[in-house]
Amino acid sequence: MVWDSRVGSYNNLAWWLGFSSALKCDGEGDGASNRVHMSSNTSDSSSGHFLWRVPFGLFLHSCVVRGHLNRPHHSYSRLPSQTPQTAANRLRHPHYRGGLGLVHTSQQPDWTVHSHLGGIIIGPSVLGRNKKFAAYVFPDNSTYVFKNMGLIGFVYFLFLSGVKMDLTTIRKTGKKQLYLALFGILIPFVTVVSIAIAIRKSLDKELTKGSVIGGVASAFAITSFPVLHQIIKELNLLSSEVGKLALSTVLVSDVIGMLCIVLFEAAREWEAHSIDALWYVLSCMGIVVVVVGARQAMIWVVRITPEGKPVGEAYVVAILLGVLVIAFMSDISGVAIANGPLWLGLAVPDGPPLGATLVERTDTIINEFFMPMSFAFVGMYTDISSLRDQWSSLLPLFVMLLIAYLTKLVTILLVSRFFEMPDRDGLTLSLVISLRGQLEILIFMHWMDLEIIQVPSFTMLVLSTTIVTAIATPLISILYDPTRPYMVNKRRAIQYTPPNTELHMVACIHDQESVAGFIDLLEVSNPTVNSPFSVYALRLIELLGRASPVFIDHENQARDFEHTSYNHIHNALKKFQESRGEEFIKFHLFTSVSPIRTMFQDICELALMKKATFIILPFKRDGLETQTEVVNHGVLLKSVNANVLAHAPCSVSVLVDKGDPFRTNVVNYSMRHVAHQLAVLYLGGADAREALAYADRMTGNPNVSLTVIRFLSYNGEGDNEMEKKLDDGLVTWFWVKNEGNQRVIYREVVVKNGQDTIAAIRAMNSDCYNLWIVGRKQGINPVLIEGLSDWSQNPELGIIGDFIGSMDLGSSASVLVVQQQILREGASGGLLGRFSCCTY
Repeated sequence: MVWDSRVGSYNNLAWWLGFSSALKCDGEGDGASNRVHMSSNTSDSSSGHFLWRVPFGLFLHSCVVRGHLNRPHHSYSRLPSQTPQTAANRLRHPHYRGGLGLVHTSQQPDWTVHSHLGGIIIGPSVLGRNKKFAAYVFPDNSTYVFKNMGLIGFVYFLFLSGVKMDLTTIRKTGKKQLYLALFGILIPFVTVVSIAIAIRKSLDKELTKGSVIGGVASAFAITSFPVLHQIIKELNLLSSEVGKLALSTVLVSDVIGMLCIVLFEAAREWEAHSIDALWYVLSCMGIVVVVVGARQAMIWVVRITPEGKPVGEAYVVAILLGVLVIAFMSDISGVAIANGPLWLGLAVPDGPPLGATLVERTDTIINEFFMPMSFAFVGMYTDISSLRDQWSSLLPLFVMLLIAYLTKLVTILLVSRFFEMPDRDGLTLSLVISLRGQLEILIFMHWMDLEIIQVPSFTMLVLSTTIVTAIATPLISILYDPTRPYMVNKRRAIQYTPPNTELHMVACIHDQESVAGFIDLLEVSNPTVNSPFSVYALRLIELLGRASPVFIDHENQARDFEHTSYNHIHNALKKFQESRGEEFIKFHLFTSVSPIRTMFQDICELALMKKATFIILPFKRDGLETQTEVVNHGVLLKSVNANVLAHAPCSVSVLVDKGDPFRTNVVNYSMRHVAHQLAVLYLGGADAREALAYADRMTGNPNVSLTVIRFLSYNGEGDNEMEKKLDDGLVTWFWVKNEGNQRVIYREVVVKNGQDTIAAIRAMNSDCYNLWIVGRKQGINPVLIEGLSDWSQNPELGIIGDFIGSMDLGSSASVLVVQQQILREGASGGLLGRFSCCTY
């Protein structure tokens, strides 16, 4: 049983040891069984070109469909903060065009639809039909090696998927997720089995066996976690409500799926010979024992690794080599080559330091090098021409597949309705959980290797999987907008908050250096007994080494957070609270571990749930701290601030801290007894009014001196009458209120263009100011900033904020850029725009 058709011959052992180029892979059957036959003659003249021909095939796969010719390293799918027009402009940009770009504009997931199509195009279905092309790009003496490298890609993909999965979260699974998982598997499974029994006479001989029917039904009914996580990540839904619910649901179903695979494989062996079933079970137990032993070794590695440091390179290399070893052991023992690497990945301690290090060091090479080969490998097995005149034999299997998809879709929708989810969210969840990808195709290849199905059936299954995902993905984008809950129509701004009420604020902390300036700002903001501050401090960490985002409420969750800098930040905030008094300011500590692209969703969600009036964001010129080290993310890091500014349910400020770096004892750095000189640059508009309203709160601090400079256009040129009236009203109120306050100075400056505005700011620049406060951009008279737009490099700061925060001004004062809440009437673009906004 050990050396059956799934394993091939002893040549597999030699391949794992690296001698595949001179071997011939044995196997029974004709070409329909898809055995790989290699010629032992390596003296062909084309063999000398193998080293560049295989990369050329990989290059074709990447360029034809995925459009990698001129694409930057980071993904260029539309960020949630962009309007459709902005996204279209980006796609028209030369840096975002490459190859044919066949399907990027349809928002398809990169590693399913795009890559499947790429593999099919270079395979025998399209380009591979040309004999010269096939012989030149994939000569006979390279095919075997190329396909094995594709298999390595699948092996490492499954290993990394296991590393990112955290099975401990199953213990926290709620009733909703459990019901969705159980009914989402049971109903489609029973339905498919019933259909298969009813049409049993029409099925191929191998498909009529009871164990095979059960295995096929379970594969059609179960959604794999690795595939779903990859697609949800590319759709920017990881931190959304539907994304989190889908991942937790599929995690439960994936565990059930792994048990089903083992069960039906054992049943299939039992149908042949009972001793084979016993051997299969013993082999599984042996692999599990090896994996458990490996986990103990990895726990030891984590224990000896210094806190805050990445795991040593030698251990990383040893683990990656161990993946190949466990894959070989799984294959040679008949357990199936995919099981061992996945189980080993599940055994890796998740998160930092080991899990995060493995993902950081290997994710790029696996996704950008091995996985394209894997999909080209699939494309070689897929032959659309084989479907000709085969529809009558393929129809029963197609009916089973179609019924499974529809049944799962309806079941998830009904269960979500039972839990009173909105219809649109329920339909989105149904579509998400119906997505298919790499793991399902690997299962189909396993069936073909076992001769359960042949090339036409495999081709039909691959095309069906690709089409279903291609249809579901844009529907998900149309139906579900993760930012829709933030579109509130109730005022949440400092200007509209009564003075003697508690002020709720969300403060985002990227790293330890953010804390000092943040505390200084809170100190001068003048919390009082009548108007205390309730501050929700949100620690932001990039998600690495895990698949699912983590959001921790440190007051209500007993979970210890394993990050080096957390205790320092926690202690600094608590000490400041103690020194100020809880009746003045109270901190509520949270931690968000999520991808950079969806980090803004946790910020906005927290602000929404806590009814915050103000969000404070730090402006980072360098990098964002990850779970293992500080790295530079450039534009991606700025997108966090940009997305919060675009979607926040309240007012937002961006703090450019130019002060000294973080001190271990922040309380001693408190500026409570130091005189502070603040300057407000009032250029008009909603953002300027919010900035002035916030500065007005600071005037209650006896150590604060405030200078307000209002810029007016010459002869009122360019003024918006409504904005001008609103500005006059607020400025008059502010002046009357502070007329007797000797620490408040108000001045007006008349300018003709942006150059005059910059000259006026330079004239008042001196070292006496500690903080500049300025509105971002809403409602500014365009005459005041005429000719300055080309100078701005940081749109999240606005034109004036970017100037005074840059080195050009030569000021050492920090800058606070304020944006008043933007009331949104609906989603931007698409069918979402037809739905009304939410009220909270």
